[in-house]
Amino acid sequence: MGPQERAILIIASRVLSYPDADLFEAKEDINACMSEEISSVTARNRLQVAIKPLFAFKPEELQQLYVSIFDLKAKFGLYLSAHELGDSPKRGAALIKLQKLINVAGYDRTDNELADYIPMLLEFLAVAPETENSARLVKRLSVALQRIKDNLPENNSYYGIFSVLMDFVFPQPTREDIKKLEFEREEADLEELPYPIMYK
Repeated sequence: MGPQERAILIIASRVLSYPDADLFEAKEDINACMSEEISSVTARNRLQVAIKPLFAFKPEELQQLYVSIFDLKAKFGLYLSAHELGDSPKRGAALIKLQKLINVAGYDRTDNELADYIPMLLEFLAVAPETENSARLVKRLSVALQRIKDNLPENNSYYGIFSVLMDFVFPQPTREDIKKLEFEREEADLEELPYPIMYK
């Protein structure tokens, strides 16, 4: 993975994190990073077009949009193991393995997010050495990111950033990869209970 791909990962990590005031303050730094690190004119233009709609919002408006997309709809969620395993109890073990991978690479987390938070994993890949484990993580993320992209409407303000990630950083997942993801994911059991439970 070259400097251009790593720069795209850093920028994507920032704009896919919760849009606090720091995001808007970092706009000039993001633009500078694009100009200095992204050598492909096509990639740079696509990324500029992708993030421009986000900065057109007022901070509180973008926060409301972010929550309505990523926090309230499972198919757009930003947690890797949720895409892979859904509501399965296996998620706990998957989180532990991811945390171990991050620790072994010497990466220190500074937030309170779970180890499978996709924006954090994008930043991790941008700075982590290329190993067999990171290559597997790239493949896993490619499937989850493609799933989000496929479910987002093209006119969604966040669609462009997923499109850039899939076109310039991540490999296109195979049909087998996508089928495997669908097969292993467990949906939450939302069926009605066979009898009423009364609370006193």
